[in-house]
Amino acid sequence: MEESPRSASAHVIREGDCAVLKRDEVFKAVVVVKRRKIIFEKQWFCLDNAIGHIYGTTFEVTSGGSLQPKKRVEETTTETKEAGTDNRNIVDDGKSQKLTHDDIKALKDKGIKGQEIVQQLIENSTTFRDKTEFAQHKYIKKKKKKYEAVITIVKPSTRILSTMYYAREPGKINYLRYDTLAQMLTWGNIRAGNKMVVMETCAGLVLGAIMERMGGYGSIIQMYPGGGPIRAATSCFGFPESFFHTLYEFPLSKVDSLLSGTFSLKKLPLESEENMTVVEDSNGSADDKQLSMQGTDMECSAEIAVEGKQREEQEIMDIPMEAEAFEDNKAKGTTHDKQKKQEERRKKLMETAALLKDKDADGLIVASRFHPAPLLLSLLEFVAPSRPFVVYCQYKEPLLECYTKLREKGGVINLKLSETWLRNYQVLPDRSHPKLMMSGGGGYLLTGITVINESIKSGDCSEETDEEPTSKKRKLQEHH
Repeated sequence: MEESPRSASAHVIREGDCAVLKRDEVFKAVVVVKRRKIIFEKQWFCLDNAIGHIYGTTFEVTSGGSLQPKKRVEETTTETKEAGTDNRNIVDDGKSQKLTHDDIKALKDKGIKGQEIVQQLIENSTTFRDKTEFAQHKYIKKKKKKYEAVITIVKPSTRILSTMYYAREPGKINYLRYDTLAQMLTWGNIRAGNKMVVMETCAGLVLGAIMERMGGYGSIIQMYPGGGPIRAATSCFGFPESFFHTLYEFPLSKVDSLLSGTFSLKKLPLESEENMTVVEDSNGSADDKQLSMQGTDMECSAEIAVEGKQREEQEIMDIPMEAEAFEDNKAKGTTHDKQKKQEERRKKLMETAALLKDKDADGLIVASRFHPAPLLLSLLEFVAPSRPFVVYCQYKEPLLECYTKLREKGGVINLKLSETWLRNYQVLPDRSHPKLMMSGGGGYLLTGITVINESIKSGDCSEETDEEPTSKKRKLQEHH
């Protein structure tokens, strides 16, 4: 019987798992498959020997491309007995190292490990003893990074994947920084058992974070523009199949008809459609932006999901059979599968429409490349009173427009527009200081809580008549 990924053995690396390779501060998401060459940080290797080990294990890449667990003894830093007082007399003329590139290459060809190469570089350096203690540690760290081929295999999580995307491809996630994503989950009150409405164009990263926080309990309704949702980052989490049973999807082009009561399934948006009805951005055509957005996200995609499909297709092609029979069976199977998938999609869409018609969602999360104002005003109709909503945007001006329109419309309280400021610190003995390189901005968040709109409208005219309307308006402006 096949073991569940969420069983007691979930912490063990298994074939087919989604894993993340880590080297220093660089991450890469891969699928654990035997006999497959992976290139990471100018090193190629296979993950065959990693299967069966625990996540978090550190491996060393050998000359043959195999992984060997790194022993604890080898992780001890090189002790230096002598150190200089300052570096003023050290001249970087390129002649302080006795070992040449050919010598180092010969050491690698002999199979000497990176730790031993670093030790020989230290012994053959004429200026190493004259460096200060801090300079020596910096030199050793630099050489280890260059000559020690060491990687760590970790289990995917929201923190790791958001850090990976923000460092490698921030444009694919709308420059959503990991601390901003954490605040979105907090302000949105994401927890197990909720019914959440999500609209995001961050390659599925926000959706995956919500699914991880909810743990497979509750329901998530993903609103998507165009022919279908993009979940490249979601597939990197490696969720079990049960998590996707509570995930629903609904096209934005059908939101207006659902709110007006004219919703129909006669025409569904297909992936091949070029003319898509989506919310129009104030800066240009939303159709053009949707098409460009889909092309960009598909490039970043799911090497994880694609690699698994390619392997299945290759195994099918390897089966010897006659060409004509193979083509006929393939055509029949394709037609049958297409009809079956379309029927399942219609059934799922009806279930999603029934969930939205109740208008009792426990929260709304918006993180889109489109202008957030029309999206927010439409999707708030599905949220129950006294529930939170969070809107992310890379720029402040669109959220200011959302803030103004919500104040005019009513139905929300506790509106707050905020910006997250983040600075990383290096924390080491006698060397703790802010890092020189830091993020310039993590985007902006608009948060608030829904209330019953009718009570606010009636209360504006009937309650609190002691003060003049102009003075109340002035106080509200000063408060906000």
